[in-house]
Amino acid sequence: MTRVVASILGLAILAFSWLGPLPALARESFAAHMTLHITIVAVAAPLLALAMAGTMVDPVRTAPSLVAAIPASMIELVIVWGWHVPVLHHAARVQSTAFVLEQATFMGSGLLLWIAAIGGDREQRRVRAGGGVAALLFTSMHMTLLGALFTLANRPLFMHANGTPVSVPQDFSPAYIADQELGGVIMLFVGGASYLVGGLCLTGLALRATPARSTPRREPIA
Repeated sequence: MTRVVASILGLAILAFSWLGPLPALARESFAAHMTLHITIVAVAAPLLALAMAGTMVDPVRTAPSLVAAIPASMIELVIVWGWHVPVLHHAARVQSTAFVLEQATFMGSGLLLWIAAIGGDREQRRVRAGGGVAALLFTSMHMTLLGALFTLANRPLFMHANGTPVSVPQDFSPAYIADQELGGVIMLFVGGASYLVGGLCLTGLALRATPARSTPRREPIA
């Protein structure tokens, strides 16, 4: 039942993210862009990974060495930070092809990381738990760092408003700054929290699955 609910919710959230108003709003609003990004990697991806975990479509069951959590976290780090380089970020906001590529890589890397962290059968999850916890907590840290960068920046870091370049001081509108700060807060608190909670939950599951050590029985002295 849990898998069915997670699958329906994940697909519904993904459909709303891509077919709803967010893609159009993301062309002009950094906060909308960040909402779209975080909804995919930190909400839809973990739900879909939860639905896949332990089933026939779980890649961890068939190729565990190829779906490792730490390398997956490195891949997501490169993709997330790479798409927030100003040139690539601007391309994704004004070019349909770049936008589709951006969204596909966000979804692919997010799903890869979550399934690498929580996928596999019971024994695989127990053995791989440490790597999954480390990967999710590391991702929480770099998401928090990137969100803080956007929130604390005292000038726009990207091109805003239909791709108009922000190039001179008088263009540093308070609305641009507020929009960027809101996007940073969304990444900081929603994105960072999702991976942090995932890592903590996985830690709890790993601790409960660890067999307790039995105390050696002492033989009576004759």
